[in-house]
Amino acid sequence: MPDTATPSVLFVCVHNAGRSQMAAAFLTHLAGDRVQVRSAGSAPAAGVNPAVVAAMTEVGIDIAAEVPKVLTAEAVQASDVVITTGCGDTCPVFPGKRYLDWELPDPAGQGVEAVRPIRDEIEARVRGLLDEIAPSGQDGWSRGPEGAR
Repeated sequence: MPDTATPSVLFVCVHNAGRSQMAAAFLTHLAGDRVQVRSAGSAPAAGVNPAVVAAMTEVGIDIAAEVPKVLTAEAVQASDVVITTGCGDTCPVFPGKRYLDWELPDPAGQGVEAVRPIRDEIEARVRGLLDEIAPSGQDGWSRGPEGAR
């Protein structure tokens, strides 16, 4: 049973190498210890997409050491909110969980130029989610000019 005092979010994408990694990194960065964050995929890739790593580095978030993880029923069960990132992956369904699907373009095979707008869309959605599930008034982070569109 998840801890109701601290909401938990699971981001899911088939390979857990792009969209779900960016979403998890943004939520972790913005929420700190106010939210438990996980990401996983049903068929994890060998590593995180290098263009995704580069795009996140541009906004000051280093995900180079992240490793794609396999989706388990336990991860879903331990999460309050489960978000698929438009990748067609399915999750085990448990009562009492909130399930969302964020339709996002796939960064696979794309360069950094193509990943930037996906990254920015994910950031906006994560900020909205955070305001909803763990509002604080201030997240202590603002993006500098290097991350501007």
